Amino acid sequence: MIPPEAPLQAEAHADPPPFDVAALAALIGSSPAGVAVFDTELRYVYVNPALERLNGVPAAAHLGRAVTEVLPDMHVRTHVMRQVLADGRPREITTSGQTWVDSVIERRYWRVALHRYEEDGRVRGLIGIAQEVTATQNEREELRRARSYLTLLDNAAVAIGTTLDVETTCQELAEFVVPVMADVAVVEMIPEDNGRPRREPPAGVLRLRRSGMATIPELADSISQFGGPGTDIDYQEDAAVPRCLAADEPVIENLYGDEQLSRSAPTPERVAAYRAVGLHSAVVVPLTARGRPLGALSLLRAGESPPFTEGLDVVVARTLAGRAAVDVDHAYRYTHEHRVARELQRSLLSEPRGPNPGIEIASLYLPAGAGALVGGDWFDAIPLQGGRHLKVMGDVMGHGVEAAVAMSNYRSMLRIMAEDDQPPHRILERLDKAVERSGLDRAATCLIAVVDRKEGVCQVASAGHPPPVFIDPGASGARVARMPVGPPLGTGFGGYRTAVLPCGPGTVLFMYTDGLVERRGEDIDDSIERLTRLTMPVSGRLQDLLGEVVDRFAEGAEDDIAVLVSRSRGY
Repeated sequence: MIPPEAPLQAEAHADPPPFDVAALAALIGSSPAGVAVFDTELRYVYVNPALERLNGVPAAAHLGRAVTEVLPDMHVRTHVMRQVLADGRPREITTSGQTWVDSVIERRYWRVALHRYEEDGRVRGLIGIAQEVTATQNEREELRRARSYLTLLDNAAVAIGTTLDVETTCQELAEFVVPVMADVAVVEMIPEDNGRPRREPPAGVLRLRRSGMATIPELADSISQFGGPGTDIDYQEDAAVPRCLAADEPVIENLYGDEQLSRSAPTPERVAAYRAVGLHSAVVVPLTARGRPLGALSLLRAGESPPFTEGLDVVVARTLAGRAAVDVDHAYRYTHEHRVARELQRSLLSEPRGPNPGIEIASLYLPAGAGALVGGDWFDAIPLQGGRHLKVMGDVMGHGVEAAVAMSNYRSMLRIMAEDDQPPHRILERLDKAVERSGLDRAATCLIAVVDRKEGVCQVASAGHPPPVFIDPGASGARVARMPVGPPLGTGFGGYRTAVLPCGPGTVLFMYTDGLVERRGEDIDDSIERLTRLTMPVSGRLQDLLGEVVDRFAEGAEDDIAVLVSRSRGY
């Protein structure tokens, strides 16, 4: 950095110094520290050779000028200098910036001691003694950043990936790194093929989905113009994000000129907007899991924030991105499995049709929550000979696609066996053996009820399933079936028995999975006993009964709930 000669020429008309400069030069001229003497207006009246070298300006070019005139790129704390003049109390300050000496260091630091100069009891001016401490200051700053980054990494495990939702994970990552690492953080993902139609990008353009974004408060309004989460962002081929994803390597951009800004921005049209916001440095790191690129994390700094460096900044950013990528990958896999299992279960849990015109049927399936995996609950209704019909309620152990597939197998096998018109316990015995032979490794509970409208009875058998409930016409409560319970299907133990229970015209047969009644810390018998308070709603409609069941029993459920209710009108 070479000073322009004209502005820094010595001023011939400068006022004579208020003290003996020659004596001062003899006293401090040889000091290795930079020394300056100012008059009461804080104008230079003397600088020693060491300060000439520090400032890169001849001594004569200082005289008669203020510090801000000689060193315009220096952060000068003139208010502190005036305080020392006013009260005479010495002070030490740290100042930073650039002098006219060429330097590859972005910002240099000096420690300056300020003393008031008096003569014959009169204040004559100010003496400043400066020592460059750039190396020490940078080391301190690097140590401070290292400590803050270590704390950041320690906290990442509990702050990022708190759910199995992709968008939430991306937003957590963006918010986590602001403001410790960046003034702005953006997470953008390669769109997943979820079967939904989407707009195709033009040729040579990379389209990403902005999934997370965070800024410091001062930039919130300015950054919002670039699009928030949920926005599609189109990148030119040579922009920083596509280059990062193509190489699977971090990209650092110090955006000092329009050329660098143009290379980093999604489109050239963004350059002016980025410049207006004050963005000057960016680092982009890939989000990669199992060798597959998922997206990118972009960190940006603006204003007085220091530029990104190849060292600690990139290492920490990449470490955080790597951890987040694993969480995002888990979320993607969960979302895919959840969608497949949900679609499979939905197809299998379509509303069962009434076995014949004399039977009313209504059903309910209620997942435990938006974040819960699909379970293996199922129900069915099958017509039999002689006006009888069979109803079944089952629950495969576990969750996810495997449970849904196993549920489909159970349902199919039971439908085939029901055609032989055997009593419920015989069907369970045959199904238990068939499951053992098929290699299905998931046990299931099952309740089978065969209703004979002509005889007004219901034959029921249970393989580890909660008992059915009956609501008789006009009754003030429900009755829970007292019946033997055999082991779950798939265990190979057998030993099922059929109970014959009254079930006349108008009686509601209520079958359910354990998600309706099981509550942590409560005995299952007490839980089932609550169902005795069920009564038919005033409307007499089965759908209204299901609505009351949800209102009274579904809150606090930790597992999926399936309910099947039916009623016969007589024979």
